[in-house]
Formats: sequence, structure tokens, C-alpha cells
Amino acid sequence: MKTIRVVAAILIDNKKVFATQRGYGEFKDGWEFPGGKIDVGETPEEALVREIKEELDTEIEVLKLLDTVEYDYPKFHLSMDCFICKIKFGDLVLKEHEASAWLTKETLYSVNWLPADQGLIPLVEKHL
Repeated sequence: MKTIRVVAAILIDNKKVFATQRGYGEFKDGWEFPGGKIDVGETPEEALVREIKEELDTEIEVLKLLDTVEYDYPKFHLSMDCFICKIKFGDLVLKEHEASAWLTKETLYSVNWLPADQGLIPLVEKHL
């Protein structure tokens, strides 16, 4: 099975975490933490800074690794490094996503998370 390596930003601000809803592809409408694929020659942290700049027109600072999620989808294995991040500059402009939300501890379970992201929710909840 093919492995796809990706990164995800756990953007936390004022006891809320930023989540996005996919606007395209096989997993359209599912909720996830924003991020994307790691390009050849990039560190996971560099990939995450680039992806958030491209997808959300925002500069972030990567603070620390929260977890690495290993998840088997039907057609591929996903290896996702998930980092706690903070916004340095920008307004989180949606360029590829359908919707977004700042979720609190109380609303964290109110969206339909993609399967790979679901396992992160209890870990994220501890940081809110």
C-alpha cells in the first residue's frame, strides 16, 4: 500500500483550535486540521509553513510536534505529523477550503472530522 506523508497545523489561539472543511476531492466536506503534503527536500516543519501560506495566506510558527498519526485509508496509508502552531501574520483566508471554524472544547466534536484527524481530537482537547 502506498504511503502518503503529510503535515497538519494545530492552530490554537485563545483556547480555540482552527479547523477547515475540505472543498474538493474524495474527502470533500470532511473536517480536518489544515496542512498538506511534504515536498522532496523539505522538513515537515518547512512543508507546514509553506502549505499554510499557500492554502490560508497566513504565516505560522511551528512550536512543537503533538503527534504522528498513522492511518490506513482504503487506497493508501497516511502518515501525518501534527504540530502545534501559532499565527505570526495573516487572516486565514480560505483559498482551497469550503469553510472553517474556531472550535472550543465544547464544540470540538460538533464537526464531521475525517477519520485520520478523529484520533487527534482527545489530544487537542487537552490543549484547549
